[in-house]
Amino acid sequence: MAHFNRPPWRGVRGFGVPRDRALQAIGEIMTLYWQVALRGFRRYATYRAATFAGVFTNTVFGFLRAYVMIALYAGRGSIGGFDLRDTLTYTFVTQGMLMVVYIWNWWEIALTIRSGDIVSDFSRPLDYQLYWLAQDAGRATYHAIFRGIPPFLIGAAVFGVRLPAHPWTWLFFPLSIYLAVAVSFAFRFMLNLSAFWLFDYRGIGSIAAAVWTFLSGFAVPIALFPGTLQTVARALPFAAFVNTPVEIFLEKQQGWALLGALAFQAGWALALLAAGRLVLAAAERKVVVQGG
Repeated sequence: MAHFNRPPWRGVRGFGVPRDRALQAIGEIMTLYWQVALRGFRRYATYRAATFAGVFTNTVFGFLRAYVMIALYAGRGSIGGFDLRDTLTYTFVTQGMLMVVYIWNWWEIALTIRSGDIVSDFSRPLDYQLYWLAQDAGRATYHAIFRGIPPFLIGAAVFGVRLPAHPWTWLFFPLSIYLAVAVSFAFRFMLNLSAFWLFDYRGIGSIAAAVWTFLSGFAVPIALFPGTLQTVARALPFAAFVNTPVEIFLEKQQGWALLGALAFQAGWALALLAAGRLVLAAAERKVVVQGG
């Protein structure tokens, strides 16, 4: 068990290892988790029918949400700094991000806890959290390309959307997406580990999903929230899931505000990943106590 959760940097430069060996070890670590990420990508690439069905479903719901927004904006020019075109763009970007951040019904770790397979997982010579994070990055990349882009393109063709005007946005937006995935994963990781203590872990998952759907800005842009609620929502990690990347795409964040938005995501990602390691350590102790 101890080997699986050994920090990947242990045994490299600065930990009593020569420079050449340290560089080799770092290269091996990067290659290892790159291969794990590729595995996550290829795993979901095998479900082509599910991908097609998902694109169709996401597009249909995107159309429904778009018509609701069109009705909302009837007779209004702007709400919270968002005009109708901004909101339609927001709608189809979020529909494309739905499976990328994947907060609903992701229970892969919890299922291994219930089956007992997690005991063998703990014996592998990998860092458990980084293993799942790398695999989730591969999964998110597949979903971004094959389930994220098509609904957006269809929505753009039918309704018209607002594309970024600045070239730098096309670089910062993917970065923000991966930071959103990291925050989402950290949150899902802890929810899954709750299966060590909760008989019905899906209950807390349903509550968390409901909170995320609203406070992330998925259902309605956070810019449309009333004053105090908007302030609270923007301070919580859920905004980093959806609202922050889409506002970057819409170029609502510029200059230092843009860097602040990325720092906000990175800060929550680091904080939640660190919290996840504490929960994992407690879970490991529970396995040792119960199973030796």
